Amino acid sequence: MLSADFLHLEKDVEMVNANADIFHLDIMDGSFVPNISYGFPVVEAIASRAELPMDAHLMIVHPEKYVERFARTGVRMLSFHYDAVENPSEVLALIRSHGMQPGLAINPDIAVEKLYPFIEECSYLVIMSVFAGFGGQKFIESTYGRVAALKEEISRQGAECAVEVDGGVSPGNAAALVSAGADILVAGSSVFKAADPAAVIRSIRG
Repeated sequence: MLSADFLHLEKDVEMVNANADIFHLDIMDGSFVPNISYGFPVVEAIASRAELPMDAHLMIVHPEKYVERFARTGVRMLSFHYDAVENPSEVLALIRSHGMQPGLAINPDIAVEKLYPFIEECSYLVIMSVFAGFGGQKFIESTYGRVAALKEEISRQGAECAVEVDGGVSPGNAAALVSAGADILVAGSSVFKAADPAAVIRSIRG
């Protein structure tokens, strides 16, 4: 939703309701990442009209401080960055204790192997295919290999854990990402900047 038209947010929320599977909410604090996105008033406004599950991606320091409040807004999936906390397991357990699905995210410069010890503690893992903090970046091609390696390790551990890819996703790379092992594709600019956003979503979904 970071790429949505905030002057006409309700219109874009209804478009997502009618065409997609989840709402992806990018939460930036200007500290963990350079930019600031939006806070609880916007999340609550989206929640008031959302008919699909909300997936909040926290690009913030001290994500543990806000877990309870995100749960109260109705967020179903909540992820944070591996390098934003000292003990990811504690925060993952906290998220689960509030009835949400916990996720762990990494930027492109962090080895995918860092996620392996947490696979069984997560409902999903987020592979950033651009660097967190900015919309509209170019997709990083090494993402395919990272997704495939993570999917292989999830299978090796016999875990039930989805792989989410976030950043630069478009109709041009969606099929290859799914082939590599992605279960959830997050698309922002390619959808909301298109003349026909619904058609782009249909194309990405295949």
